[in-house]
Amino acid sequence: MQTEHILITDPTEQATDIRRAACIIRTGGLVVFPTETVYGLGGDATNADASRRIYAAKGRPSDNPLIIHVASPQDAAMYADTDALYDRLAKAFMPGPLTVIMPRKPIIPLSTTGGLETVAVRCPSHPVAHALIAAAGVPIAAPSANLSGKPSPTCAAHVAQDMDGRVDMILDGGDCEIGLESTIVKLDRDGDGEFLTLLRPGHITLEDLERALGEEVELSKAILEKLPEGAVVRSPGMKYKHYAPATPVVLLEGTPEHVLSYLQERQKTERCAILCYDEEIPHLLPGGLLPVGARDDLATHAHTLFARLRESDSLHADVVYAHLPPREGLGLALYNRMIRAAAHTVRKV
Repeated sequence: MQTEHILITDPTEQATDIRRAACIIRTGGLVVFPTETVYGLGGDATNADASRRIYAAKGRPSDNPLIIHVASPQDAAMYADTDALYDRLAKAFMPGPLTVIMPRKPIIPLSTTGGLETVAVRCPSHPVAHALIAAAGVPIAAPSANLSGKPSPTCAAHVAQDMDGRVDMILDGGDCEIGLESTIVKLDRDGDGEFLTLLRPGHITLEDLERALGEEVELSKAILEKLPEGAVVRSPGMKYKHYAPATPVVLLEGTPEHVLSYLQERQKTERCAILCYDEEIPHLLPGGLLPVGARDDLATHAHTLFARLRESDSLHADVVYAHLPPREGLGLALYNRMIRAAAHTVRKV
């Protein structure tokens, strides 16, 4: 397949290009497009064959559900059984990096939902994504536009590494603002009413959700722990190993002083790459350093993480060392991604 690359600097002025991409979506093709989180690999969410093509292009297991993207929060009601709790979430966070899992309507085929009777719905805020979905006139199923298991792409160059020849078109909208995939929550109902479970943390944090709702949000064990063998995947990003470069990743747990001392020793004896803080750079040998920002700048860590993991493979190191992130605020999202990139390999130092 010949993949067409189009640079989109202004979707309004480039409406013809957007309409061409939308036509590809409507006719069952695949288009990669930018969102505020990461790049998405898009196809018509109502077209079972298009969803199967998405899985094939990624090399993704077909039991791993896809997120559908809509042009406005209100459009979710056409594809899922929305309720008052969804409306509260939509008012607080949409358009934006939040995905809500709800019971699906029959218009969304099981091949899109990974065989589940629920569907994950998101309304992105990126202008290119919004223009494409609106022009297509259908919801767009779009996982991250990388080969399954690899770090998600945050720029079109990363997309091309994985998807050239696998998709019809790549819309280059520049670097993604956030750099981590959307927060995913699931709406549930029991005899006492509705409640919310956080399945994948992201830029919208657990604390953000609880402040907006004024109530406690349940935290899925799968965020921090390994998914049990044979367990049903309820949400993207729950696999044991995910977001991983080819080089093995080891997370280091300890005080800043102990971690720095350990890294200094490893540099003397190993061919290693290091996802390091800016403050550590003067104290480490220059080879193999992959800066992720200042120690307390978690937003920059999130923005640079996947790019640095991809870059680590070009260094031909034997191991990649990184700090074990905190588990509060945005740190929980970083922890969730890093623990899977490292296949839960943590070394206390």
